[in-house]
Amino acid sequence: MRRSKKSAHLCFKANPMHPNYSEILEQYPTFKNSELKNRTFLPSQIERAIKKLKPPFKVNLIGQSVENRNIYSITWGTGPLKIFAWSQMHGDEATGTMALFDLFGFLSIESDASNWLKNNLELHFIPMVNPDGAHYFTRRNAQQIDINRDFLQCLSPEAKILKEYFNKIKPAFGFNLHDQDTLWGIRESKLPATLSFLAPAYNKQLEKGLSRFTAMQVIADIHQKLASLLPGQIGLFDDEYEPRAFGDNFQAGGCATILIEAGGFPNDDEKQEIRKLYFYALLSGIFSICTKNYLNFNEADYLSIPLNTKPLFHLLIKDATMPMVKASIGLNYQEIIDPISRQISKLYSVEDIGDLSPWAAYREVQGKQLSVIGNIKFGNLANFDVLEEGQLLFGFRDGIIY
Repeated sequence: MRRSKKSAHLCFKANPMHPNYSEILEQYPTFKNSELKNRTFLPSQIERAIKKLKPPFKVNLIGQSVENRNIYSITWGTGPLKIFAWSQMHGDEATGTMALFDLFGFLSIESDASNWLKNNLELHFIPMVNPDGAHYFTRRNAQQIDINRDFLQCLSPEAKILKEYFNKIKPAFGFNLHDQDTLWGIRESKLPATLSFLAPAYNKQLEKGLSRFTAMQVIADIHQKLASLLPGQIGLFDDEYEPRAFGDNFQAGGCATILIEAGGFPNDDEKQEIRKLYFYALLSGIFSICTKNYLNFNEADYLSIPLNTKPLFHLLIKDATMPMVKASIGLNYQEIIDPISRQISKLYSVEDIGDLSPWAAYREVQGKQLSVIGNIKFGNLANFDVLEEGQLLFGFRDGIIY
């Protein structure tokens, strides 16, 4: 990726240890990976992107999936402190992978900042743990196993590869990169939880050992840097212990593990705006670790992040006259991918009917003399029309909006 040396030094010319994140975001289009344009990219596209990486990146084939798709590790930097980031354990959770390749673009630019990071860190990545799931755009692998519930038995080859790589490099810090249901949100703001975080527990008692406490500090630092960009849209997940999960076990092994989840953002179905913020979170986390700025934060800072709830619908039709009642209708959609075109369709179902005043939605419909005509059944695919003053606004047939 070509870029002038002058612009490369704009980000950190004053001091590479104190980046100007506003300038980084302004320059983001120059290092964003332009080949990953939506969430449904294939493993073959990732493999091509990996093979384009030049030294000082080091690429290694570390194993294969159930269906013999390649799984790669990528290493960058020669410093003493090891950080490990892995993405797409769930094949349909692609935002972290896009953000990693944007990070690779940033690190590829010769600058005071990248040189300083290179000399202080050794970064390790597995950018697609579950290529079979990515191929079919499904959460689970080709054995129908949830890889993130396979740490203990390693029934899947992908889990075994991830576990063995972690044990080989023994990182001090880890970033576990996922996507969450877009219906997660923040109760106080009624906005989507565009990014959410967690310092996973490592035992049933939810103790705050050194690794977990350190992860909390790093998350608190990331949150401070993100808060002005996503006001009321950053959440914290419940810390229930999951003994089969990788993050919980890596935490138990002494690696300060940070979970990042990409949620929803208005008018950003393909998560192209979210990936920029995800990249920002990753980069700020890496700098926090490298500069030890996280030491300025405590558990209270971490716990100040509001908890995730589910206050959202995808679509909310407010106060509409129906055949038997005047009420609101909340609808959510399920995504269905076409295996040939890789296009996603949305199938809407009726999730609730009644007084839905505590909820918000990505899209809210209200108006004078709003009415709904058709087969309106709770729990079923939407099959009705929405009218305002007798004029059709939109409708559904077998869950498809028109």
